[in-house]
Amino acid sequence: MGKIVVVDDEKIVTSAFKTLLKVEGFNDAYFFNKPKEAIQFLKKETPDLIISDFIMPEMNGLEFLTAAKKLHPDVSMILLTGYADKENAIKAINEIGLYKYIEKPWDNDDLIMNIKNGIERSHLQQKLNEKIEELEQANAKLEMYSQNLEQMVKDRTAELAAANLKLSGIINYCADGIIIIDKLGIIEQVNPACENMTGLSETALCHMKFQEIAYSDNVDFNKHGRAGIFGLGPEKSEILVRDCYIRNSLSDKRIPVEINFASISTAKKERYVGVIRDVSLQKDTERLRDDFIATLTHDLRTPLLAAIQTLKFFLDGSLGELGEQQKMLLNTMLHSNEDLLGLVNALLEVYKFESGKLSLCMTVFPIKELINQCFDELKPLALKKNLEFVLNCNIGDDVNILADKGEIKRVMINLCGNAVNYTNKNGKIEIFAKAQQGDFIFSVNDNGNGIPKEDIPHLFTRFSQGTSKKRSTGTGLGLYLSRQIVEAHGGKIWLESKIKQGSEFTFILPESVQSKEKVKVKNV
Repeated sequence: MGKIVVVDDEKIVTSAFKTLLKVEGFNDAYFFNKPKEAIQFLKKETPDLIISDFIMPEMNGLEFLTAAKKLHPDVSMILLTGYADKENAIKAINEIGLYKYIEKPWDNDDLIMNIKNGIERSHLQQKLNEKIEELEQANAKLEMYSQNLEQMVKDRTAELAAANLKLSGIINYCADGIIIIDKLGIIEQVNPACENMTGLSETALCHMKFQEIAYSDNVDFNKHGRAGIFGLGPEKSEILVRDCYIRNSLSDKRIPVEINFASISTAKKERYVGVIRDVSLQKDTERLRDDFIATLTHDLRTPLLAAIQTLKFFLDGSLGELGEQQKMLLNTMLHSNEDLLGLVNALLEVYKFESGKLSLCMTVFPIKELINQCFDELKPLALKKNLEFVLNCNIGDDVNILADKGEIKRVMINLCGNAVNYTNKNGKIEIFAKAQQGDFIFSVNDNGNGIPKEDIPHLFTRFSQGTSKKRSTGTGLGLYLSRQIVEAHGGKIWLESKIKQGSEFTFILPESVQSKEKVKVKNV
């Protein structure tokens, strides 16, 4: 409502004011019978309205309000006066700048209205002064900026010139090619490294289309438009193009490169800058590594298979009876060789997937039969750990899917086998399988220890060894291979896990369920 100060030497008047203001809801009001006491109060507090009587013994109303005006020049002031003092009141309004004078006896409604208007006037005056102060500060800053603007422009121009010189040096001496193109792929600018890659000068390259010097198996450079050429848009400001090649017109060779495109568009023009990195050495190194792994693992399989078969001959009694201790040692050797063979086979599979040498043998087969087969193979291992092993298969016997049966079985065995290995004794594992709107969905749920959230993104990478808190003794290739197999089928595999609650691995093969009317076999 507002803070009000009332000064009148007659206590009956201040008492009447107190009652009236309280009834009207003005709770922040202060009453004084001596003007000097009111002056001391005003030195500490800022009111929104001051009401003073005219005739008072130690200090009349004009003197009091004059002193109050010096302390609070913007506060509205009302003078109470009798009819005979009307001329003095008008004079006070002109000289002191009072807001209003009210004759005694006053009308309560008129008095309350003037009090409200006076408080509102004080508030408006305060806001006006604040705006004036803000404007003065803004004008002062503007004047300061105007005085220093010329120097600031000179300093900024020098900074930009130095920055441009530095940037030009970086671009010209950068080992990576740098190219600037418009939204249609027309080349606007290149650096010397890009000239060396293409065997053409900047003059020859400018106004050529980017697709005339580069091609890719993953990105269609011939598509027009901002989103069409590079997949860039408001939500994606850059993109990395792999498996891309630059044609060198002098040597007629193709150079494998990776290009990172970023938008440098303005309101007037759409443009893109591309950083072209020659990855020839990287590709050669990867090929040598993969060939080495493939050769090594392939050559290891033959002696391993021979060793395994020899050990089996000893153990089945074909070469004579053995003692218990001999059988135990030979069994240990057999299991170790089989584990090593599993690692060799896994490495070979990884190499085949990554080199693109693995062909999926796509056939149509009853999926429920395969699921039951995997369940039966792993059930003895689950019972050995006293696990509750449950299969929930909502698929009919006549439901077929189109997939590589052997590879899908590998994925199922891997996911279920991991659940058996990492679920604590007396735990529970549930397998869910269903065909839904043409998609095949397979899930394995356990109530084990769970996997930390920060480790989940790394589980499907090569040589992932459990979690950061607990490492497994496996090869770290099982989930990686599973992901490769599922993605080769056009599907997706993922994990949901919570600590101390368990994990759920799921994969989906979209549009793999075959109808009875249309059964087909395809090799890819």
